[in-house]
Amino acid sequence: MALPKVGSIGEYIREQRTHAKISLRQLAAAAGVSNPYLSQIERGLRKPSAEILNQIAKGLHISSQALYIQAGLIEEREPDSDVLAAIRADHLITERQRQVLIDIYESFRKENRDGAPDEDAQTSQKAHPAPEPRGGDASSSPNEAAPNRETPLPEGYLTALKPYAVPSDSGNVTPESKEG
Repeated sequence: MALPKVGSIGEYIREQRTHAKISLRQLAAAAGVSNPYLSQIERGLRKPSAEILNQIAKGLHISSQALYIQAGLIEEREPDSDVLAAIRADHLITERQRQVLIDIYESFRKENRDGAPDEDAQTSQKAHPAPEPRGGDASSSPNEAAPNRETPLPEGYLTALKPYAVPSDSGNVTPESKEG
């Protein structure tokens, strides 16, 4: 998710501060700067250093990278996913919990970028394997209608039914009731 386009870093800081419901004085105290200095930053009269931006980011509980990008100190990298935006927007979790979730998510993304690109296809094939034809008619395709064919039972069911089954003419196991 790209950062919102605002006129200056000061406007962005003010937006973040009001969104977080933090007063100017509270943020100034958390960032270790004076009230007038922070006010001047928000009004666009002063351009803060990277160190001050980092302190302000901590005070706002947001990523310092977001402030660096907004201030033009670094270039914006690939846009964040909706997942990252949702994690960052969730104020019911702590900053530390947010960062842990982001780190885990990013590690999965990195692993998938560096790993096999066909993993999704392999997973999809494992989850939904193509049905194998049953019976002796090898010439019929799986797309042809087979009104007399039954859906095969999963292997676990067949194993559980084995003591109660008798072989049929085709070699398939047919469940029989046990009378005693």
